[in-house]
Amino acid sequence: MSSSAFDLYGKVAVVTGGNGGIGVGFARGFAKSGANVAIWSRNIEKSAKAVAELESLGIRAVAFKVDVNNREDIDQAVIDTVAQLGSIDILVANAGINIRKKPQDFSKSDWKDVLDTNLTAVFECCQAVYPEMKKRGGGKIITIGSMTSIFGFGITPAYAATKGAVVQLAKSLAVAWGADNIQVNAVLPGWVKTEMTTQSRSIPGLEQQVMQRTPANRWGTESDFEGVAAFLGSAASDFVTGIAIPVDGGFSGTLFIFDPPI
Repeated sequence: MSSSAFDLYGKVAVVTGGNGGIGVGFARGFAKSGANVAIWSRNIEKSAKAVAELESLGIRAVAFKVDVNNREDIDQAVIDTVAQLGSIDILVANAGINIRKKPQDFSKSDWKDVLDTNLTAVFECCQAVYPEMKKRGGGKIITIGSMTSIFGFGITPAYAATKGAVVQLAKSLAVAWGADNIQVNAVLPGWVKTEMTTQSRSIPGLEQQVMQRTPANRWGTESDFEGVAAFLGSAASDFVTGIAIPVDGGFSGTLFIFDPPI
């Protein structure tokens, strides 16, 4: 066993929505660093495939059927995860939804659905794991923002509102729980090829515009989140808390791509 600060051997990571998209990337990153992984998701059949992949990396993985909008499900998942894996050391509150409509077309129900899943459920997952982390002397929590934590996007007003909010939530929890040795940070994915972005990628010209705006000259993939998972989940980030880290190929740092003649 290596003594690297990035080692996660003996740790247990929970990833909500960890059976697809960037959630799989986080889960794989934890597993490759030696952590056991619990996936909380509504789709248990899809989770079973993710569990099989993670276990092929030599760690223990389990999946629980959890609706993050149901606090009873969350609380039971904490109990079940600790019972099967022994602890909860890391939480990635990743599960989320999006509704794409112009603001004037949003119903109150649309608005509530997005806020309930993307913000209230994130808070309740953090709240639920806190006692276990405090008991063990510390932990790591990661909330998931997006480029709409920074920029506006006219057809996703509720999503953008929640993704701005989870950054402030991470900062507030970092302050509140810092004395408990719990580090809380937000990750802001850029444009990533996932099931959730399929509809956006169908917008004519958008995919090419994103590539032109991104210095890395490509869309992200789920694998791009493996490294940030290892960093934010491990002792390597013990003095890093209350910040937002873009994983975006440089998109958020770029006004536009222009190579002027010299």
